[in-house]
Amino acid sequence: MTNIYFIRHAEPNYDGHDDLTRELSPKGLRDRASVTAYLADKAIDAVLSSPYKRAVDTVKDFADAHGFDVVTVEDFRERRIADTWVEDFRGFTRRQWEDFDFKLNDGESLREVQNRNIAALEEVLRRYDGKNVVIGSHGTALSTVIHHYHPSYGYADFDHIRGKMPFAAHFTFEGERCVEIEAYDLLEKTTMLYQ
Repeated sequence: MTNIYFIRHAEPNYDGHDDLTRELSPKGLRDRASVTAYLADKAIDAVLSSPYKRAVDTVKDFADAHGFDVVTVEDFRERRIADTWVEDFRGFTRRQWEDFDFKLNDGESLREVQNRNIAALEEVLRRYDGKNVVIGSHGTALSTVIHHYHPSYGYADFDHIRGKMPFAAHFTFEGERCVEIEAYDLLEKTTMLYQ
């Protein structure tokens, strides 16, 4: 069995508009302690992350406490939306979930986000077969991964976790076959199961 613990980042500083360098808010910095506590008894073998600062910093507290380097993987990054501001972000998001190929002219579709995240995950499964691995992630990217293995996961599920930061999803694999996904709201201590 291989255990993959995707960790959606803690609350970011919304005043930062650069996706790559947006840091955690003071609350996010405090809340990552819940990530460290959640992972403490999981016998983790490696810590990976999206290259985005908020994702790295969310898992870095755990990594530092347990002597791991955080290895960034470019293809675990969040979806690229557009170069311009999207006024109706909720409407845009709903449209993307209704049509996995919809994107703005310089953005990514959910299918593109899903394809690169799944390709990166499959490489992790080959490299870390039988291990326990943490992956720092994002709400949309992680949701497309859940959707890949549990196709009924859709916009309502994504909308349900919109404000849940940090958030964890534990994927259990036999080889490359996902046998269970158990998701956790790390602050409210609630569980959701996707089989």
